[in-house]
Amino acid sequence: MNHYLKLLWTALVLAVILLFAGCRSPAGVDEGKERAAIVDQLYILEQSPAFISEATQLLESYGFEVDLWQGNDITVDFYRKLPSLDYDFIIFRVHSGILLSLEEEGVKPLPTTYLFTAENYTTASYVTEQLTDKVSNAMMVEDFPLVFAVNSDFIKDAKGKFDSTVILAMGCESYCYDDMPSTFIDKGASAYLGWSHVVSLEYVDEVTLDLLGNLCTANMTLAQSIERTMADCGSDPYFASFLKYYPLESGDKTVRELIR
Repeated sequence: MNHYLKLLWTALVLAVILLFAGCRSPAGVDEGKERAAIVDQLYILEQSPAFISEATQLLESYGFEVDLWQGNDITVDFYRKLPSLDYDFIIFRVHSGILLSLEEEGVKPLPTTYLFTAENYTTASYVTEQLTDKVSNAMMVEDFPLVFAVNSDFIKDAKGKFDSTVILAMGCESYCYDDMPSTFIDKGASAYLGWSHVVSLEYVDEVTLDLLGNLCTANMTLAQSIERTMADCGSDPYFASFLKYYPLESGDKTVRELIR
């Protein structure tokens, strides 16, 4: 039985997964100041300075000090250390997808979610993690080198704990199954927001900014923000994907209440 990952964002390609890019290091830490991170793994192929600029402004208007991680910053080891970096809010602008099993009767989805890195894949790296099925090779588009992708089991074993962090996962199928949301919550996050199915990139960038406006400018609760965004923007026009959040009890809280 062969296992491989499903592409995502705008195409349903049955294969493995991918990416790569430029970088910027985080700013110095101001103790006591609330901190947010934008993890932009898509930078190498799908740059959006307008999205980064507006998302940063919205987060800063809410009082966050914002670090930007882009392209080559996003490695397996970056995900390994991420829980220990003490962020209160993390936006994952990264490709993601679910594991598929190729069997005689056809393709069967398995309840395992992966987040892409921008680190080129090689069989000689992270051998233990590959043998224990915590990382996989991955392809984002054809004619581009394979990259590593990490799953929820990898995040579970990552260094440190999140401290009431709000997680916003922009990638496809980031909340198709419960494995990734529950793992982040078990690691100390207070809320996880993700997409039910595949999403198109232009749509998800727009919707994320709308959602951030509701969360940071209008100071709505999680449930109110998602309901307003879905009412204003609708589901994905190509894939009918919609936003979900976990756990349910986080829905009646604002970001300020969730991170404290």
